[in-house]
Amino acid sequence: MFTIGDFARHGRVSVRMLRHYDATGLLRPAHVDPATGYRHYTAAQLARLNRIIALKDLGLSLRQVQEILDERVTTEELRAMLRLRRAELEEAMAAAAARLVQVEARLRAIESEGCMPINDVVIKSVPVVRVAELTAIAASFDPEDIGPVIGPLYGELFRRLDAAGITPAGPGVAYYEDAPEGDGKITVHAAVQVSAPLRDGALRVLDLPPLGEAATIVHRGSMDAVLPAAQALARWIDENGYQAAGHPREINLECPANHDDWVTELQAPVTRI
Repeated sequence: MFTIGDFARHGRVSVRMLRHYDATGLLRPAHVDPATGYRHYTAAQLARLNRIIALKDLGLSLRQVQEILDERVTTEELRAMLRLRRAELEEAMAAAAARLVQVEARLRAIESEGCMPINDVVIKSVPVVRVAELTAIAASFDPEDIGPVIGPLYGELFRRLDAAGITPAGPGVAYYEDAPEGDGKITVHAAVQVSAPLRDGALRVLDLPPLGEAATIVHRGSMDAVLPAAQALARWIDENGYQAAGHPREINLECPANHDDWVTELQAPVTRI
């Protein structure tokens, strides 16, 4: 048998917690010395302790934990519950990481206000571009809504191109339109340049119209952090006698495995005021 201190060390819990579990009837000592009141536990009780801690980590109250243990939950049932909880935690961590990226991007946008050199923006014309594309609807133009939509679209786009034996003829082109249903929703177009129509009709192929004048800027880094460059471009347009004529296109000039090394040109259609 183990003293309460030894059992706490083996179970990676505190003595205070074991005393609380004893008081609530959740985990009674195997033996209590009638003379001293010292509690003693057996190694076999570690199994129940592990289940208590695991169920607590699922967010259950101690009363709920006791009810489940009294019903003799099987190892497989407990494993399934823990797997579900793990998936929930992983999803929450991914969402928190995405929010952190957006907070950092917003901070950089604030810090870079008024610091973007004028020569970073170039006015140029953009010719007709033939692309194959897939589309979907995003809830808004917020990067948190665009990212989860455009990523899978590009994955499916390149899968279909590969299945059709088509090699892209140029970089990817992402562009956006206000969705017909309104409410701030955005139609997301994940496109890539191709040289000819596809024979099997697996993808929509069209010619993007030319842009007579586009204000352009190059962003280096993940598209999750594009906000400072996009806002610098917007300020330049406003301060130099132009007005925007639609959402900017995103031309994926370089897309290595590390998203922080991406190079993307933003092309904002503009007209002279």
